[in-house]
Amino acid sequence: MNDTPASPEPKKGWFAQLKAGLSRTSDSLTENLGGVLTKRKLDAETLDELEEVLIKADLGVTMADRVREALAHGCYDKRLTEDDVRAVLAEEVARVLEPVAAPLMLDENAKPHVILVVGVNGTGKTTTIGKLAHQFARNGKSVMLAAADTFRAAAIDQLKIWGDRVGAEVVAQNVGSDPAGVAYEALERAKTHGADVLLIDTAGRLQNKGDLMAELAKIVRVLKKLDANAPHTVMLVLDATTGQNAISQVQTFQEIAGVTNLVVTKLDGTARGGILVAIAERFGLPINAIGVGEGIEDFEPFDPHDFARAIAGAGRENDAAA
Repeated sequence: MNDTPASPEPKKGWFAQLKAGLSRTSDSLTENLGGVLTKRKLDAETLDELEEVLIKADLGVTMADRVREALAHGCYDKRLTEDDVRAVLAEEVARVLEPVAAPLMLDENAKPHVILVVGVNGTGKTTTIGKLAHQFARNGKSVMLAAADTFRAAAIDQLKIWGDRVGAEVVAQNVGSDPAGVAYEALERAKTHGADVLLIDTAGRLQNKGDLMAELAKIVRVLKKLDANAPHTVMLVLDATTGQNAISQVQTFQEIAGVTNLVVTKLDGTARGGILVAIAERFGLPINAIGVGEGIEDFEPFDPHDFARAIAGAGRENDAAA
């Protein structure tokens, strides 16, 4: 019997992880494109069918129209391969995503820069806060966390665990405490200690939309008593497995909290990545980062070209090393 421990599997490179995370969308395209691209040349009927395939992949009507127009313009009455369609799709997706791909920028004049993190419960808000705190700390920023989702004990406990992991102080009160009170105390402490960044976790109970609206409005109101410009960023965390419902989430949280930035989580193979393209076209909000797993490092700035190639099922140069 061999007692030698098995070697751990090498960790996938970032692009490989991203491609695996978007496999649901790219596999759906593969499965359906094959049926559309028969031996016949590209004609109006084929374009209609291609458009339907793209819409079914959650890419949205506008993107489907874009790809259709691009193919009709350059390839009409020619025979197409799947690779031809993928190349056009990747190019058009990248064109839409380029303007919204932006790193999260801190206001150096704000002490602290206050980031209010919002989203439906279960999207990964608290984990995202932990990963952001880790990145800020790694870049030499002092970070404080506020557990203003006082509705759930698990959210408070999880934030404390992240605080321990990244070396950030967590301001928390008991379950059922006033979320605005937690936020106010946290900003006071962050100012006193000269913290660079304050990340505030919030509840996301959309079934009580009126209550949630009042709660978030109160948090913003009390923050402004201490800093008229706070919060400096209102970050919405979206779960990439949500599909079309993600659009209504963006609409609702824009209405409730004035969302300024997006982070997308759970790009893990069950993701419906096409929805991010539809959201980018409709709302034009900056997308700061995407997460492909639970690990503290499974979180990267949003690269529109990598995302476009992965969603189209196309490769990239040096794929093996990526």
